[in-house]
Amino acid sequence: MFRLFAACCAASLAARGSRAPCATGVARSGSLRCWPPVRRHSGPLCPLPAQQAARRPGKPCTRTMDASRSATRDQNGQPRNAYGNFDWQETGQTVKLQLLSPLGQTLAIIASAPGLATLELPNKAPQTAPSVFELMQDTLGFSLPVEGLRYWLQSSVSPDSRALTSTDSAGRLSHVEQDGWTIEYLAYADAPASRVKRVNLTRQAPPLAVKLVLDQ
Repeated sequence: MFRLFAACCAASLAARGSRAPCATGVARSGSLRCWPPVRRHSGPLCPLPAQQAARRPGKPCTRTMDASRSATRDQNGQPRNAYGNFDWQETGQTVKLQLLSPLGQTLAIIASAPGLATLELPNKAPQTAPSVFELMQDTLGFSLPVEGLRYWLQSSVSPDSRALTSTDSAGRLSHVEQDGWTIEYLAYADAPASRVKRVNLTRQAPPLAVKLVLDQ
C-alpha cells in the first residue's frame, strides 16, 4: 500500500529515497508497473489533448472545472502553506487557469498554449514566456504542472513520457509517478462517471505539495 501524502516539507521530501528507474513492463492490476507512453482514462469530460487534435477543425472541446487547493512549498528551509481555489478551462490545446484566494479574489490568471505561456497579476502588465513552468516559477515562486494536469485530472498519464503507475481494486489509477511528480488518487466520484474527486501531488525538487478537491 502506498503512503498517502497529506502534506510535505523539505525535510520529509529529503528523507524519502528516490525510486530506482523502472524498465518497461506490465504487471497485474493493483501492483506497480512502468508504462510506455500510452494513455489510460476513465470517463473524461472531453477528449484528451491527443484525441482533441483528431477532432474536426473549428470544433474544439471546452472542459471546465472548479477545485479547492492547498499547497505546501519550501521557502528558506521552512514549509509555507497556501490555500484557495482555482478555475480550470481547457479549450483545444489552450488551458486557462485562474488562481483564487479563499475569499474568491483573483490572485493570478495563467494561460498555456503550445509554445507560449501568459501570466496576469492584478494591476500589472501580462508577462509571457515559452514555458508555463518557468513563467510561474520566476513570477510566483512556484509552478504547477499544467501540462501534466491535463491528463492526471482525467485519471490518465501523459503520452509524452514514461510513468510508473498502480491501480486500485476497481482498475482505476491510484498512484502515478511521472515527470518528477507523485500523484495519489484519494477519491473518485460514484459510478458511472468515476471522475477524480480528490488528488494529492508532490514534487521533490523544488519541494512542493498540492492537495486538490475537484468540483466538476
